[in-house]
Amino acid sequence: MPIAWLVVFFLVPIAIVAAYSFNVYSINPGPHSFTLAAWHDFLHSSVYLMLFWKSVKMALIVSAVIVLFAYPLAYYLALSGTKRKYVLLLVLLAPFLTSYLLRVLAWKVILGNEGVINTFFFWTGLRSANHPISQLLYSRFAVMLVLGYIWLPFVALPIFVSLESLDRRLLEAASDLGASRWQAFRRVTLPLSLPGAAAAFLFVFIPTLGEFITPSLVGGTSGYLYGNQIVDLFDTGFPDWQTGSVLALFLLGVVAVLTVVFARFLRAPQLETG
Repeated sequence: MPIAWLVVFFLVPIAIVAAYSFNVYSINPGPHSFTLAAWHDFLHSSVYLMLFWKSVKMALIVSAVIVLFAYPLAYYLALSGTKRKYVLLLVLLAPFLTSYLLRVLAWKVILGNEGVINTFFFWTGLRSANHPISQLLYSRFAVMLVLGYIWLPFVALPIFVSLESLDRRLLEAASDLGASRWQAFRRVTLPLSLPGAAAAFLFVFIPTLGEFITPSLVGGTSGYLYGNQIVDLFDTGFPDWQTGSVLALFLLGVVAVLTVVFARFLRAPQLETG
């Protein structure tokens, strides 16, 4: 039964998209037949490939920065010994109780010309009343900031789980052998928590690579990403479903390859310890 659901709701839609990419299906009237023209044009188009690499670089930066911020937070919650760690964890997850779209729109207001940040700069005299910092909104910075806020709690969870399940006796043994807290962290805690950090990185990188809602709302032209291009090809007044299908399948293929690579990376430490 699970395999049937997977076939119906995952493999069949992918097959339909593939049929559109090869012109087997088409929204245009008239005769159509199998062709690789759309794939050829995509692979030889510097515009689409440059946009894809722009999205890759942004996804890498966002994922790396979020993991760097989330790791100390998860470390404190898991290993500080505070009795309120589950309360703090609940506070960390509280944003998930609100809509994703509402949180992005809230940042749109915060970063706006009349938002909290520009108002604060006006009160402190860092800007004049008629010269707001317009670069805060509709920019690549705004996209990265909002995505960081959105995904930070989601990243902290797998790191927290990996640190929470860490055998404390290993840290005690390191201390008994004369290791300092930094040496114990570098040689014991960090290596054992790397699979959780790698999983957290992957959890952010994959959805960020195909993100289109946040760039549409706060990105402007400089924050236009690969996912926005796919949406525009399917949803504009002059849609091009064939090219859009090619872009979507290419993204899916890259994500599948990355998932396999990360899965092998995460499985390697388990095989060594087993």
